[in-house]
Amino acid sequence: MQYLDLVQWPAMLLTVIAAWLVGSRQRSRREVGFRVFLLSNVLWVVWGVHDEAYALIMLQLALAAINIRSAQKNEQGSAT
Repeated sequence: MQYLDLVQWPAMLLTVIAAWLVGSRQRSRREVGFRVFLLSNVLWVVWGVHDEAYALIMLQLALAAINIRSAQKNEQGSAT
């Protein structure tokens, strides 16, 4: 097994932690969650490049864009 095969496990763990944090009522935890989501996106892209999983790479790029938009709305205090 190559070492890059192991990247999927921390990526999965960070994705779960990020989802938990983003669901928090505390703004500071949500902000951390957005950052953790971005880190998980990076790890998924690294693993996707290694595994030639191009659909996963595109999904992670789209999710990162949505995450950035959501983080900006969170900073503005907007409910929508």
